Amino acid sequence: MNMNAFSKKVAIVGTGLVGSSCAFCIVNQGICNELLLINKSHERAVGEAMDLNHCGDFTHSRTKVYAGTYADCKDMDIVIITAGAPPKPGQSRLDTLASAANMIEGIVANVMASGFNGIFLVATNPVDIITYHVWKISGLPRNRVIGTGTSLDSSRLKSILSDIIPVDPRSINGYSLGEHGDSQFVAWSHVTIGSKPLTEILKENKERFGNISLDEIMEKTRKAGWEIYNRKGTTYFGIANALTHLTRSILNNDHQITAVSAILDGEYGLQDVCLGVPAIITMNGIEDIVELNLNPHEVQQLGITYDVLRSNMQTIGY
Repeated sequence: MNMNAFSKKVAIVGTGLVGSSCAFCIVNQGICNELLLINKSHERAVGEAMDLNHCGDFTHSRTKVYAGTYADCKDMDIVIITAGAPPKPGQSRLDTLASAANMIEGIVANVMASGFNGIFLVATNPVDIITYHVWKISGLPRNRVIGTGTSLDSSRLKSILSDIIPVDPRSINGYSLGEHGDSQFVAWSHVTIGSKPLTEILKENKERFGNISLDEIMEKTRKAGWEIYNRKGTTYFGIANALTHLTRSILNNDHQITAVSAILDGEYGLQDVCLGVPAIITMNGIEDIVELNLNPHEVQQLGITYDVLRSNMQTIGY
């Protein structure tokens, strides 16, 4: 890739609620110079591009937004895939795997046929398995295929904790790991507030925080998306901002650490799987995977989420 001050070109495939919200975030934050929108209904993409271009007088920098085709992906630095449908009532994210995998095959094949040689950012659920699928179909190095993973779950965790312990969520450091789904878990041994371990804070402040249940907080984190889904039908603002954050991290070569769906090749003792772990994000994509020193219980939980993902991956031939 050749990302310099005159490049910074991003494409979004899928201009539904997630894709259009992501485009809105990117335009408002002035992250890229050009933003290409691709949608099954081209006219929908044209409408979104027109609407976003009309923001130009009110943003601090100009982003050229236009609708196009897969052929236009050739010189994109990043292609963001948001296409997909939310689960139907009673379904989990994993229940959408077969239809999502089939749809993704066509998208990735078309993008790669353009000559694309950049970075894929994937939000389509079930995101861990779909990210692995994109990697396999694309033939790109594993560092250049990134899923949103547990980035949003980790943000939800910090938001929930900040409601209980009165600090800004940005002063909380910690991650939800594993599947972006029901088998994810919080690595409590690595959650800190102002660099102080949360477990120490709870022990030292039993009168204030003695009634806090870490299991309840973890369950709230897991179910946060469903709480939103049950009220408004799907989620899009949070995931759109997670995608925007990752896009900025790549284009600015930020070296920020974010929990993303990363394809593992020996990290955490796991191979041939993609799941949510902290990683350093740069212009190369995943520069490095951060291996946390998990305690025995957390290692066991990581094994459970691995087994869930691997068993579901087998249903689409992996």
